[in-house]
Amino acid sequence: MWAILGTYLPHNALAAQIFITNYPSEANAKVFVTKYQSEANCIVYETQYSSDNEPGVWFYTKYKSDARATIYYTQYKSDADLVLYFTKYKSDARCRY
Repeated sequence: MWAILGTYLPHNALAAQIFITNYPSEANAKVFVTKYQSEANCIVYETQYSSDNEPGVWFYTKYKSDARATIYYTQYKSDADLVLYFTKYKSDARCRY
């Protein structure tokens, strides 16, 4: 699972540039959003600045060509490659492998 996103989401780069697709076939990973932090592989902080440089900080880009990873949000946890929990606090952002 992490081999899929590991190539696209380097830890020491700028905020992960993420593009959301409507098509699971063009995604690098299928993502499920959980309400419970304890279920998550990644605790993600959504930023408005592409220059934020911390693990678990995601910046959504409008253009697929600008993205480091393309994700598809699924409604079913069983279909997901990655389980996310969105945090309100940048200091809580991190990913578990």
